Amino acid sequence: MDLKIAGNAAVVTASSSGLGKASARALAAEGVDVVVNGRDRDRLDEAVEDIKRDATGSVVGQQGDIAVREDIEAVVQRCVDEFGRLDHLVTSAGGPASKSTLETTDEDWYDAFDMLVMSVVRAVRAGEPHLRANGGGSIVNITSMSVKEPSSTLVLSASVRMAVAGLEKTLSRELAPDVRSNMVLPRSIETERIRSLGEAAIERGEYDSYDEVLADRAGDSPLGRLGSPDELGDLVAFLCSDRASYLNGTAISVDGGVSRSTL
Repeated sequence: MDLKIAGNAAVVTASSSGLGKASARALAAEGVDVVVNGRDRDRLDEAVEDIKRDATGSVVGQQGDIAVREDIEAVVQRCVDEFGRLDHLVTSAGGPASKSTLETTDEDWYDAFDMLVMSVVRAVRAGEPHLRANGGGSIVNITSMSVKEPSSTLVLSASVRMAVAGLEKTLSRELAPDVRSNMVLPRSIETERIRSLGEAAIERGEYDSYDEVLADRAGDSPLGRLGSPDELGDLVAFLCSDRASYLNGTAISVDGGVSRSTL
């Protein structure tokens, strides 16, 4: 399917690895000019070169911390300066610390809110006037299935990401019809973090092989496997395109059917 977004321009925050990187890769492969973002310069440069291999659009990197307002604004401005436009804003962020409620500190909560919520607010503020230009644009927030099914050890993610869900739903009405806003909820995806955690568990003797790690992580998935980052990235690219022009204010689970929720 031709998504007809070649020549568009996009910002993908926190995209030097993981699901953000997969989303940037999918957009660039569709001919979108993409600004990739990350804190670590070496990892960012590696990601840009990797994404370029499959890209038909241009790919540039902008170093910055999504928890810092000036850095977020610089990422958006880099897209406008480099490509003359901004059509799609994809927000991604790493997960906060895995803790129970009673283990968290006030600082943990404030840090999680800055990283997960204010990074989106600031990116939208900076990008909104550009997204409205050129016939309108789209926003896609990459969050987590913890929004729907909280875990006792992921209280920060489950609680704080709910604010992103509320923000996304509000934006879908506030910015329409010029800008559509949607959210994707990943779970059980084989990211670089999953691989590194699995390798560490093997070193500790908890598993004999990485195949055992994958089987355990897949758990009760009806599909019997983890998803790939590219499967989520393809959905993000679709949501950015006019092929998804009537999708607005929705949250799409990407979990292989692991969730038992009907909604």
